[in-house]
Amino acid sequence: MCGRFTLHHTAEEIAARFDTQQVLFEVQPRYNIAPSQPIATITQQDGARVLGAARWGLIPSWAKDPAIGNRMINARAETLREKPAFKTALARRRCLIPADGFYEWSTPVKEKGAKAKDKTPHYIRLRSGELFALAGLWDEWKSPDGETLRSCTIITTVPNEIITPLHHRMAVILKPGDEATWLDPNLKDADELSQLLQPYANDALELYSVSRRVNAPAFDDESCIFSWQEDLEEAVVESSLQPKLF
Repeated sequence: MCGRFTLHHTAEEIAARFDTQQVLFEVQPRYNIAPSQPIATITQQDGARVLGAARWGLIPSWAKDPAIGNRMINARAETLREKPAFKTALARRRCLIPADGFYEWSTPVKEKGAKAKDKTPHYIRLRSGELFALAGLWDEWKSPDGETLRSCTIITTVPNEIITPLHHRMAVILKPGDEATWLDPNLKDADELSQLLQPYANDALELYSVSRRVNAPAFDDESCIFSWQEDLEEAVVESSLQPKLF
């Protein structure tokens, strides 16, 4: 699955990478994006790419309770056309979700009952450090008082060899050459769309352990993506600078 990710590139870099013509969302550097928060999305409207925002956790237009979005932060690629919450969005409301990395957690082999705080978080990104697009779906829900809320979900697929030891699912990273196809409003064939939702190439990704501070969404700064060793060394240096009491 994908439950946390990062987007710390600037708005200008995002616009250049994804060729957006209109910006409706003020992007700020984020290092620990969590479900239910507003995230950047790229949609195609009237032939132009628009950088906007949507709440992470899809709320179908027909939902009676918006809380359903808390259970729909991810959508399985294999069942999109079957699920009422996703099949219409697959045909009509697809989006790119810009990111530059995401997190997954590993559990100690001999401690299957370990709590979340005991798990080790890992950061996964492109070896190049560049931006990439996660495959997403969006929808709009209207509250009883008429307020419109746009929300989205990140599509997942089976993991590649790098992610397999950590989780049985991984977020779909679209190949750059497939991004325009995914956004094409004229493409509605589910079989053709499904072909785009494949595990990303192993050799294009890198993974390393990071601090457990990312377990808490309140921590959202550059230190979240420091490697565990870098984090440890920094802590030692900071400790050495503290005044000593005699």
